[in-house]
Amino acid sequence: MPLRLPPRLFRLAMNWWPPFRGAGIRVRSIAPDWHAVEVELRPRAMNRNPHGAHFGGSLFAMTDPFYALILQRHLGPDYRIWDQWSSIEFLKPGEGIVSARFELAPQEIERVRLAAAGGAKVLPEYVVEVRDRHGALVARVQKRVYVRLRRGAQT
Repeated sequence: MPLRLPPRLFRLAMNWWPPFRGAGIRVRSIAPDWHAVEVELRPRAMNRNPHGAHFGGSLFAMTDPFYALILQRHLGPDYRIWDQWSSIEFLKPGEGIVSARFELAPQEIERVRLAAAGGAKVLPEYVVEVRDRHGALVARVQKRVYVRLRRGAQT
């Protein structure tokens, strides 16, 4: 399972993953404890809209898997975890390098673990902000993650 890789190697693998590489998305860092991930989107000819700003799909793609990945790393293979729903609010054109930081506190991960411990479906929601190099808010993305303990794994 790729999530068993150390953060540094997982980051490198993500940066070579074709959907991210082609879109100009780079994972800048993964915290050693896997509680935070930083991602950036660099402008390229293939990820700009006709006005020269980042294509909205690239902004959306840069936020796709990270809350689910953080939860999967901490909860382990006994849990089925995937992004169930997302919405994006574009607030200003994304120009230049834009970035996002995903962070889940240990208490939040434990809350999700306890809520799913009996096999119930848990749907935590998180918000991540995409900001430009000056710190201005470019987009706000709301994510709903599906978490459920796999059958046979219940204790």
